[in-house]
Amino acid sequence: MTQQIEPATVPDIKKVGFISLGCPKALVDSERILTQLRAEGYQVASGYEDADTVIVNTCGFITPAVEESLNAIGEALDHGGRVIVTGCLGERPEKIMERHPKVAAITGSEAVDDVMAAVHQLLPPDQNPFTSLLPVGTRRDVLAPEVKLTPRHYAYLKIAEGCNHKCSFCIIPKLRGLQVSRDAGSVLYEAYRLVAGGTRELVVISQDTSAYGVDLRHRESEFQERQVTAHLTDLARELGELGVWVRMHYVYPYPHVERVVELMAQGKILPYLDVPLQHASPRILKLMRRPGAGKQLDTIRRWREICPELTIRSTFIVGFPGETEADFQLLLDFLEEAQLDRVGAFTYSDVEEADANALPDAVPQEVKEERLARFMEVAQRISTARLAQKVGRTLPVIIDEYNDDEGDAPGTRLIGRTQGDAPGIDGQVYLYAGAFAGQVKVGDIVNARIEDSDEYDLYGEVVARPEWRPNVPQLGHFVRH
Repeated sequence: MTQQIEPATVPDIKKVGFISLGCPKALVDSERILTQLRAEGYQVASGYEDADTVIVNTCGFITPAVEESLNAIGEALDHGGRVIVTGCLGERPEKIMERHPKVAAITGSEAVDDVMAAVHQLLPPDQNPFTSLLPVGTRRDVLAPEVKLTPRHYAYLKIAEGCNHKCSFCIIPKLRGLQVSRDAGSVLYEAYRLVAGGTRELVVISQDTSAYGVDLRHRESEFQERQVTAHLTDLARELGELGVWVRMHYVYPYPHVERVVELMAQGKILPYLDVPLQHASPRILKLMRRPGAGKQLDTIRRWREICPELTIRSTFIVGFPGETEADFQLLLDFLEEAQLDRVGAFTYSDVEEADANALPDAVPQEVKEERLARFMEVAQRISTARLAQKVGRTLPVIIDEYNDDEGDAPGTRLIGRTQGDAPGIDGQVYLYAGAFAGQVKVGDIVNARIEDSDEYDLYGEVVARPEWRPNVPQLGHFVRH
């Protein structure tokens, strides 16, 4: 007897739109949500018209970011109708509901499970085990995200969430809570998998990278059948053994950072530190409730004695309440003496619920803008001089994209970054491929002779293309043949 087989029922494909706003830490959260969506059989819509629902991962740090997030939610509602809000602004649901009462669901930051629960309510998942890619219970804290929002050759590696500081201008502890570090084993397994998949640069991020592991009392955890310690120095040393660029962001100038700088001097990790100093006047730093007031110059000198090649980037706030011309001049004097390589600045603006809002002697907006212009003039002059010192040297450069003109042969012109340039925020290197035209691929690390410079960028030519061999077995389809 012949059994007739019924044709399989093809499930409806459920499509979710996604908008990711804010800092790299929020980007990592977006990657994890997208990874789980993919694992459960959902597809990411290319536009509003294809989306059955839209997720907006918001930022709520400063007033302009809040407004950008609220506008994005409104745009999604206008086009799609069913919107799930997550991220930092999601910690303030009343602010969202006041402007957009028709959102379908609101969750807080780093809330993958809550977001997925909201998606399930609106778009019940496919129960077919053949279309569900990952089993229930997969440990997202260990596995690297399958979906990356950065190019394949670099990735953000988030080692902790939240912050223990009580800076008067900041509400991050209110939005994301106190610091919660990941076990070192979890971080290293994620890094290992990223490198195995072709990642050549790991950008280490958190709200306070220097405090990594304090909340865990620096406990040990398993990585490849041995115990590793949740401490920044130990983690940096372990990451340095993977054979890729390791870049440190959001590093507070705690004493033990000197040991991390020693690893930089040894070539274990990149000689680069992103240090959010915010100001230089001891009085203003005290009003800001920032640690290490008045000690920055001594710390920077010690770091550079240990590692002369160290690149330091920082950010500053201009026009903080109570900032006098004398305070601002201290900041300019500090810039001149510290000779920071990369500097960003913004004018102070009130942040809802921040303690600094109640401080007296607000600085008029026109004074803030005038001081910012003077600040950036000094910073630009310093950057120009420091970059000029690189002319004539041969430096390793990681390639981010092609830059061919219409008449160029493919791969003739390239854009990359030196070890002193973080993706998206620092300068770039514009390269002529020369004899290596057509051979250099995005993600390659080449040697380049620097021939010229300007205020923020370098210019040069590829002189060598060394073979890249990380200390991690590569997945077969990433191996160069």
